[in-house]
Order: sequence, then structure tokens, then C-alpha cells
Amino acid sequence: MIRRPPYPEILETRKQIEKQINELLDMDVIRKIGHNEIVEITTPVLITWHDGKSRLCGDFRALSFLG
Repeated sequence: MIRRPPYPEILETRKQIEKQINELLDMDVIRKIGHNEIVEITTPVLITWHDGKSRLCGDFRALSFLG
């Protein structure tokens, strides 16, 4: 299993990430996992475009070392 600490972020960015994650949870796109479940976890990254819109992405670079 790969464990990575979250990237340091400013509070506003963290709030935007939490908001987008909650929206995905509400739409059943993602789900919360139990503490005893073993999964590969990615670090969430918020990408802000030049027009001010933002998109939630995942940093999957660490998974490339598994294959």
C-alpha cells in the first residue's frame, strides 16, 4: 500500500477540495471507506484554470511504481 501525506495547501484551497469531494459523495461518484479497508489512495489536487474555474484531480504518479 502507498501512503502519501497530503500536499500543503492554503485554507481556501482546502475548502474548495472538501466542497468538491462532498459533491462527489452526494452524487455517489465516490464513497467513504472504512478504517479497515485496504485501498490505493491518491492525493487530491485542485487545478485552477486561467478563467478562475477549478477542477479536482488526483495525483496518481505514485501508482506508476507498482506496475
